[in-house]
Amino acid sequence: MTDALRKVLPDPFIAVLLLAVAAASIVPASGAVSVVIGNVTTAAIVLLFFLHGVRLPRESLAAALRHWKLHLTILGSTYVFIPLVGLTLEALLPGLLPQPLWLGILFLCALPSTVQSSIAFTSMAGGNVAGAVASAAASNVLGVVLTPLIVGLMIQAQDASLSFAGVWKIVLQLLVPFTIGHLCRPLLGAWASRSRRLLSLTDRGTIVLAVYSAFSAAVIAGIWRQLAPARLLLLLAVCGFMLGVILLAVRYGARLMRFSREDEIAIVFCGSQKSLVSGVPMARVLLAGPDVGAALVPLMIFHQLQLMVAAWLAQRYRSAADPRAEPELTRNTR
Repeated sequence: MTDALRKVLPDPFIAVLLLAVAAASIVPASGAVSVVIGNVTTAAIVLLFFLHGVRLPRESLAAALRHWKLHLTILGSTYVFIPLVGLTLEALLPGLLPQPLWLGILFLCALPSTVQSSIAFTSMAGGNVAGAVASAAASNVLGVVLTPLIVGLMIQAQDASLSFAGVWKIVLQLLVPFTIGHLCRPLLGAWASRSRRLLSLTDRGTIVLAVYSAFSAAVIAGIWRQLAPARLLLLLAVCGFMLGVILLAVRYGARLMRFSREDEIAIVFCGSQKSLVSGVPMARVLLAGPDVGAALVPLMIFHQLQLMVAAWLAQRYRSAADPRAEPELTRNTR
């Protein structure tokens, strides 16, 4: 398969998630089975964030204190500018999509940045990799606290199905295990470094479980009556437009602020992407009822779009710096 073809094909993990959605649509979990799957998914989420804490190098946290202008710019894009874009679109076009899909768009706008893909694309484009590592780490650490708060502020006036008890669940299921995991890093850090493949499977397995569980509840509540093909196309257009606005704003904003080319690249990729790995567990913990399934649809669409556009943009940056550069693509799912 050529590199050019890989740039336009969907991320294989998206195909796995679509299979989970199909399975939930055909055989949704209900009754006692739903309770068991829910408990297993909760345990998997706790384990996932414990392992995130184990894997995070303390040096990355320390590095976030340096080059503060770069990190504040990326965090400002992630947690201020992008939520404002989502709120503006929802205010201008409230009737374009049903309320659960707008809830999903606002939710994805509040999520932290990706980790692997933002760093990989920064490296591919010839950007500030060290700055990207520090900013991505800071974004994900702060996201455990900031995402629930921002989601609450954005949809408080919408009468949406936000469970404010979910903030406490975030603390118990995400923040506490993350903190304990990071405290255990001196004991488990070497094992985590040797077991990256196993930990990657844990990440993905947790997401698949959470998607199946969320969509099972959504299917039982009648999600497919709300998501006709025309509506999905509208959602795709909204996500694509939003991504375009974000990328243009962060790119030219970085230039107006006179960042170096390397820092601009880190800002573009870290300040425009949203994490599927963090988003799916957070949605299941924070949002209530069958709206969780519908709220995940914008995130999955946006995630795939950002990977495809970032791959093209990274190659453009790389070719501009070195016209002789061979095409390449680093594929990641976070």
